[in-house]
Amino acid sequence: MPLASVSPKAPDLVVIVPSRGRPRSAVELIAAFAETCEADTRLWFAVDADDPTLEAYSKAVLGTGASVMICEATPTGMVAALNASVRDWLQSADAPTAIGFMGDDHRPRTRGWDAAYLTALRSLPGFVYGNDLVQGVRLPTQVAISTPVVRALGHMAPPTLRHMYVDNYWLRLGQAAACITYLRNVVVEHLHPVAGTAAWDAGYRRVNAREVYDQDRKAFEAYMSEHGHRETLAVIQAAAAVPK
Repeated sequence: MPLASVSPKAPDLVVIVPSRGRPRSAVELIAAFAETCEADTRLWFAVDADDPTLEAYSKAVLGTGASVMICEATPTGMVAALNASVRDWLQSADAPTAIGFMGDDHRPRTRGWDAAYLTALRSLPGFVYGNDLVQGVRLPTQVAISTPVVRALGHMAPPTLRHMYVDNYWLRLGQAAACITYLRNVVVEHLHPVAGTAAWDAGYRRVNAREVYDQDRKAFEAYMSEHGHRETLAVIQAAAAVPK
Protein backbone atom coordinates (compact mmCIF):
# COMPACT_ATOMS: atom_id res chain seq x y z
CA MET A 1 0.00 0.00 0.00
CA PRO A 2 1.29 3.50 -0.74
CA LEU A 3 2.48 5.67 2.11
CA ALA A 4 2.42 8.88 0.07
CA SER A 5 -0.47 10.10 -2.01
CA VAL A 6 -0.12 10.63 -5.75
CA SER A 7 -2.04 12.73 -8.24
CA PRO A 8 -5.27 11.12 -9.51
CA LYS A 9 -4.23 11.77 -13.13
CA ALA A 10 -2.74 8.80 -14.95
CA PRO A 11 1.03 9.36 -15.16
CA ASP A 12 3.11 9.14 -18.30
CA LEU A 13 5.72 6.91 -16.70
CA VAL A 14 5.99 5.00 -13.44
CA VAL A 15 9.46 3.87 -12.39
CA ILE A 16 9.50 1.04 -9.86
CA VAL A 17 12.54 0.73 -7.60
CA PRO A 18 12.74 -2.39 -5.41
CA SER A 19 14.89 -1.45 -2.44
CA ARG A 20 15.91 -2.85 0.91
CA GLY A 21 17.99 -1.30 3.67
CA ARG A 22 19.02 1.73 1.61
CA PRO A 23 16.76 4.67 2.51
CA ARG A 24 19.66 7.05 1.85
CA SER A 25 19.68 5.83 -1.75
CA ALA A 26 15.98 6.65 -1.93
CA VAL A 27 16.70 10.23 -0.85
CA GLU A 28 19.38 10.57 -3.53
CA LEU A 29 17.20 9.04 -6.23
CA ILE A 30 14.28 11.32 -5.35
CA ALA A 31 16.61 14.31 -5.69
CA ALA A 32 17.91 13.05 -9.04
CA PHE A 33 14.35 12.68 -10.35
CA ALA A 34 13.46 16.18 -9.17
CA GLU A 35 16.45 17.58 -11.04
CA THR A 36 15.99 15.68 -14.31
CA CYS A 37 12.36 14.69 -14.93
CA GLU A 38 10.32 16.67 -17.44
CA ALA A 39 7.34 14.35 -18.04
CA ASP A 40 4.69 13.27 -15.51
CA THR A 41 6.88 10.59 -14.02
CA ARG A 42 6.23 8.82 -10.71
CA LEU A 43 8.90 7.21 -8.55
CA TRP A 44 7.61 4.14 -6.72
CA PHE A 45 9.76 2.34 -4.15
CA ALA A 46 8.87 -1.31 -3.48
CA VAL A 47 10.00 -2.07 0.07
CA ASP A 48 9.53 -5.25 2.11
CA ALA A 49 7.20 -5.09 5.10
CA ASP A 50 9.94 -6.58 7.28
CA ASP A 51 12.61 -4.08 6.20
CA PRO A 52 13.96 -2.56 9.44
CA THR A 53 14.48 0.76 7.63
CA LEU A 54 10.90 0.97 6.31
CA GLU A 55 10.07 4.03 8.42
CA ALA A 56 13.04 5.88 6.96
CA TYR A 57 11.71 5.21 3.45
CA SER A 58 8.30 6.59 4.39
CA LYS A 59 9.95 9.73 5.76
CA ALA A 60 12.09 10.08 2.64
CA VAL A 61 9.10 10.27 0.30
CA LEU A 62 6.93 12.66 2.32
CA GLY A 63 6.09 15.74 0.32
CA THR A 64 8.13 14.64 -2.69
CA GLY A 65 5.49 13.03 -4.90
CA ALA A 66 7.32 9.70 -4.65
CA SER A 67 5.59 6.74 -3.02
CA VAL A 68 6.40 3.59 -1.11
CA MET A 69 4.60 0.33 -1.74
CA ILE A 70 4.91 -2.04 1.18
CA CYS A 71 5.36 -5.56 -0.16
CA GLU A 72 4.98 -8.80 1.66
CA ALA A 73 8.43 -10.01 2.68
CA THR A 74 10.18 -11.11 -0.51
CA PRO A 75 13.14 -13.22 0.57
CA THR A 76 13.42 -14.58 -2.96
CA GLY A 77 14.76 -11.25 -4.20
CA MET A 78 13.82 -8.04 -5.98
CA VAL A 79 11.87 -9.64 -8.83
CA ALA A 80 9.03 -10.58 -6.49
CA ALA A 81 8.75 -6.99 -5.23
CA LEU A 82 8.99 -5.61 -8.78
CA ASN A 83 6.24 -7.86 -10.09
CA ALA A 84 3.99 -7.16 -7.09
CA SER A 85 4.22 -3.42 -7.79
CA VAL A 86 3.57 -3.96 -11.49
CA ARG A 87 0.42 -5.93 -10.73
CA ASP A 88 -0.89 -3.03 -8.65
CA TRP A 89 -0.35 -0.57 -11.49
CA LEU A 90 -1.83 -2.86 -14.13
CA GLN A 91 -4.99 -3.17 -12.03
CA SER A 92 -5.21 0.60 -11.54
CA ALA A 93 -7.65 2.74 -13.48
CA ASP A 94 -4.77 5.20 -13.83
CA ALA A 95 -2.28 2.85 -15.49
CA PRO A 96 0.64 4.79 -16.99
CA THR A 97 1.75 4.94 -20.60
CA ALA A 98 4.92 3.06 -19.66
CA ILE A 99 6.34 1.22 -16.67
CA GLY A 100 10.02 1.45 -15.85
CA PHE A 101 12.55 -0.21 -13.60
CA MET A 102 15.61 1.20 -11.88
CA GLY A 103 17.73 -0.17 -9.10
CA ASP A 104 18.20 1.97 -6.03
CA ASP A 105 21.75 2.44 -7.31
CA HIS A 106 20.71 4.13 -10.57
CA ARG A 107 20.79 7.91 -10.94
CA PRO A 108 19.34 9.70 -13.98
CA ARG A 109 21.82 12.38 -15.07
CA THR A 110 20.37 13.67 -18.35
CA ARG A 111 17.68 16.28 -17.94
CA GLY A 112 14.55 15.13 -19.74
CA TRP A 113 15.59 11.49 -19.79
CA ASP A 114 12.00 10.46 -19.07
CA ALA A 115 10.61 12.53 -21.93
CA ALA A 116 13.24 10.98 -24.21
CA TYR A 117 12.17 7.48 -23.13
CA LEU A 118 8.52 8.30 -23.82
CA THR A 119 9.34 9.78 -27.22
CA ALA A 120 11.25 6.62 -28.12
CA LEU A 121 8.33 4.44 -27.03
CA ARG A 122 5.91 6.47 -29.11
CA SER A 123 8.15 5.98 -32.13
CA LEU A 124 8.81 2.28 -31.45
CA PRO A 125 6.58 0.80 -28.73
CA GLY A 126 8.28 -1.88 -26.68
CA PHE A 127 11.44 -1.38 -24.63
CA VAL A 128 13.81 1.56 -24.18
CA TYR A 129 16.94 2.04 -22.09
CA GLY A 130 19.68 4.57 -21.64
CA ASN A 131 23.41 4.59 -21.09
CA ASP A 132 24.25 3.41 -17.56
CA LEU A 133 28.00 4.13 -18.06
CA VAL A 134 28.80 0.53 -17.12
CA GLN A 135 27.10 -1.86 -19.55
CA GLY A 136 26.03 0.73 -22.12
CA VAL A 137 24.30 -0.85 -25.10
CA ARG A 138 25.16 -4.37 -23.90
CA LEU A 139 22.47 -4.60 -21.20
CA PRO A 140 19.41 -2.59 -20.15
CA THR A 141 20.19 -2.43 -16.43
CA GLN A 142 17.37 0.14 -16.32
CA VAL A 143 14.41 0.08 -18.68
CA ALA A 144 11.00 1.48 -19.56
CA ILE A 145 8.41 -0.72 -21.27
CA SER A 146 5.15 0.23 -22.96
CA THR A 147 2.38 -0.69 -20.53
CA PRO A 148 0.43 -2.80 -23.07
CA VAL A 149 3.57 -4.93 -23.49
CA VAL A 150 3.87 -5.43 -19.74
CA ARG A 151 0.17 -6.28 -19.61
CA ALA A 152 0.56 -8.85 -22.39
CA LEU A 153 3.43 -10.51 -20.52
CA GLY A 154 1.64 -10.39 -17.18
CA HIS A 155 4.83 -9.41 -15.38
CA MET A 156 7.86 -7.17 -15.59
CA ALA A 157 10.32 -10.04 -15.19
CA PRO A 158 10.07 -13.85 -15.04
CA PRO A 159 8.87 -14.85 -11.56
CA THR A 160 11.40 -17.69 -11.50
CA LEU A 161 14.24 -15.15 -11.25
CA ARG A 162 15.47 -13.66 -8.00
CA HIS A 163 17.66 -10.72 -8.98
CA MET A 164 19.98 -11.41 -11.90
CA TYR A 165 19.26 -11.80 -15.62
CA VAL A 166 16.23 -9.51 -15.70
CA ASP A 167 18.19 -7.20 -18.00
CA ASN A 168 19.08 -10.16 -20.23
CA TYR A 169 15.38 -10.97 -20.38
CA TRP A 170 14.39 -7.48 -21.53
CA LEU A 171 17.21 -7.39 -24.07
CA ARG A 172 16.45 -10.80 -25.54
CA LEU A 173 12.71 -10.17 -25.79
CA GLY A 174 13.21 -6.70 -27.25
CA GLN A 175 15.68 -7.93 -29.83
CA ALA A 176 13.58 -10.95 -30.77
CA ALA A 177 10.52 -8.74 -31.21
CA ALA A 178 12.55 -5.98 -32.92
CA CYS A 179 11.15 -3.35 -30.56
CA ILE A 180 13.98 -2.18 -28.32
CA THR A 181 15.67 1.23 -28.43
CA TYR A 182 19.00 2.25 -26.88
CA LEU A 183 19.56 5.94 -26.18
CA ARG A 184 23.32 6.35 -25.99
CA ASN A 185 23.20 10.03 -25.11
CA VAL A 186 20.66 9.62 -22.31
CA VAL A 187 22.59 8.82 -19.15
CA VAL A 188 21.05 6.91 -16.25
CA GLU A 189 24.17 6.08 -14.29
CA HIS A 190 24.52 2.75 -12.52
CA LEU A 191 26.51 3.25 -9.34
CA HIS A 192 28.13 -0.14 -8.82
CA PRO A 193 31.25 -1.60 -7.19
CA VAL A 194 32.47 -3.00 -10.53
CA ALA A 195 32.61 0.57 -11.83
CA GLY A 196 34.26 1.87 -8.67
CA THR A 197 31.26 4.11 -7.95
CA ALA A 198 29.86 2.20 -4.95
CA ALA A 199 31.16 0.15 -2.05
CA TRP A 200 30.60 -3.57 -1.64
CA ASP A 201 27.91 -3.36 1.04
CA ALA A 202 25.84 -6.27 2.38
CA GLY A 203 23.21 -5.78 -0.31
CA TYR A 204 25.69 -6.09 -3.17
CA ARG A 205 27.37 -9.09 -1.58
CA ARG A 206 24.02 -10.81 -1.12
CA VAL A 207 22.72 -10.40 -4.67
CA ASN A 208 26.09 -10.87 -6.38
CA ALA A 209 26.82 -14.17 -4.68
CA ARG A 210 27.88 -16.92 -7.07
CA GLU A 211 24.91 -19.08 -6.12
CA VAL A 212 22.50 -16.27 -7.06
CA TYR A 213 24.17 -15.88 -10.47
CA ASP A 214 24.13 -19.61 -11.09
CA GLN A 215 20.53 -20.08 -9.99
CA ASP A 216 19.24 -17.13 -12.00
CA ARG A 217 21.23 -18.09 -15.10
CA LYS A 218 19.74 -21.57 -15.09
CA ALA A 219 16.26 -20.21 -14.33
CA PHE A 220 16.56 -17.65 -17.14
CA GLU A 221 17.61 -20.16 -19.77
CA ALA A 222 14.92 -22.63 -18.67
CA TYR A 223 12.27 -19.91 -18.73
CA MET A 224 13.23 -18.67 -22.18
CA SER A 225 13.37 -22.21 -23.52
CA GLU A 226 9.82 -22.83 -22.33
CA HIS A 227 8.21 -19.41 -22.75
CA GLY A 228 10.47 -17.33 -24.99
CA HIS A 229 8.70 -17.96 -28.30
CA ARG A 230 5.23 -17.37 -26.88
CA GLU A 231 6.29 -14.21 -25.05
CA THR A 232 8.06 -12.84 -28.13
CA LEU A 233 4.84 -13.20 -30.12
CA ALA A 234 2.90 -11.55 -27.28
CA VAL A 235 5.31 -8.61 -27.29
CA ILE A 236 5.11 -8.22 -31.08
CA GLN A 237 1.32 -8.19 -31.00
CA ALA A 238 1.07 -5.83 -28.03
CA ALA A 239 3.65 -3.40 -29.40
CA ALA A 240 1.97 -3.35 -32.81
CA ALA A 241 -1.35 -2.42 -31.21
CA VAL A 242 0.02 0.59 -29.29
CA PRO A 243 -1.32 3.83 -30.84
CA LYS A 244 1.45 6.05 -32.19
